[in-house]
Amino acid sequence: MNNQQKQALQALKTSKGQIEASIKMLEEGRYCVDVSNQIIATQSLLKKANLLILKQHMDHCVVEAFEHGNGSEKVDEIIDILSKVIK
Repeated sequence: MNNQQKQALQALKTSKGQIEASIKMLEEGRYCVDVSNQIIATQSLLKKANLLILKQHMDHCVVEAFEHGNGSEKVDEIIDILSKVIK
């Protein structure tokens, strides 16, 4: 596991904790704005994890694909993912 994957894993684990905290906050009847802020923080970490995974993919998988002559397939994958992200 490379450094980007380790960082993404940590962000996902932290997100998991934040989701659990959001659930607990709702169950306890906490102030809605506080719950919403917790959810926003979780979304931010999930985006960070996704970007780290995509960067790792581009740095390794896409580069390797271009070296072996099938890079256009990997570019299509990235475009597909980015189209989902920017919606």
